[in-house]
Amino acid sequence: MDKEQEEMQFVGFFGIFDESYKAIFAWRKIFSNITLSLILPLSFIYLVHMEVSNLFFRNIIYKEIELDYTLAGTPKYEKLADLISDEWAYFWLFKAAYFTLYFIISLLSTAAVVYTVACIYTDRELTFNKVIGVVPVVWKRLMVTFLSIFVALFLYHVLTVAVLFVFAVLIGGSDLDLAVSIALAFLYSVGLLYLTVIWHLASVVTVLEEAYGFNAMVKGKNLIKGNIWVAVFIFLTLGIAASALQLAFQSLVMQGSDSGMSIRVVYAIICLFLHSMLTLFGLVIQTVIYFVCKSYHHENIDKSALSDQLGVYLGEYVPLKAKDVQLEPFYV
Repeated sequence: MDKEQEEMQFVGFFGIFDESYKAIFAWRKIFSNITLSLILPLSFIYLVHMEVSNLFFRNIIYKEIELDYTLAGTPKYEKLADLISDEWAYFWLFKAAYFTLYFIISLLSTAAVVYTVACIYTDRELTFNKVIGVVPVVWKRLMVTFLSIFVALFLYHVLTVAVLFVFAVLIGGSDLDLAVSIALAFLYSVGLLYLTVIWHLASVVTVLEEAYGFNAMVKGKNLIKGNIWVAVFIFLTLGIAASALQLAFQSLVMQGSDSGMSIRVVYAIICLFLHSMLTLFGLVIQTVIYFVCKSYHHENIDKSALSDQLGVYLGEYVPLKAKDVQLEPFYV
């Protein structure tokens, strides 16, 4: 990032994308190493999960259709019923293994990228070995923050279900059903996007400040004030790009039976590359947004203090007290 702290507050939607691209391009060697070691496996696991889940569903649906045309009580019916139960058990075991592995590597990738961008900003000496050395320390704090966000999302969806239930009971079959349903869907989407933005900011706060868990979420919520719509449109854009890539993978690879195997493999490699680049870009962007929000609130980031905070993870410094590490207000 080539802008001074006080200039970051003026960086808007396109400027954030530009700053993120410049950071990746200027430090492409270390970001390439992070991508190859962490983000590429993450994307590979995600895409393989889609393919394997699709195979499980196809097998289960095929057996359930066959079961519908089989006489109940016969040995064949019992065998098919047992096979379907086993398929569902394997499916949920696979899902559990996938989410566990994806969760761990996602946290490691977040820690590596946020730390790297912060080191670039503070002009710290940066090597890939240092980044990897920091990751096992930071990811534990990130796990607490992620679990806090998971609780918040769970409560948000419980509240959503409660509101929908009340809506169904009170309004029922009135003429306002469609209009109110659209309004509720819109409000749900806005709330979910808002929580997503806080999630990303809280992840960066967890790495760069002493706060983590719900405290990091509160700091993320306060930081995003004044830049909420910029952040929402940025993450919405990234989400649309990710959805388009997912649809392309489903269409060209998972359902591309008319294409030859070699063509499908080529498409899969392209999707893997694009997904890895999009993931890296998104992680860098969320860190840049953090610096933009800090500048917007005139919270000057003392580069030496932040550098010391980053050094704590490697044991280079004695841990400082919160008042020494946190970012001092900057008054214009």
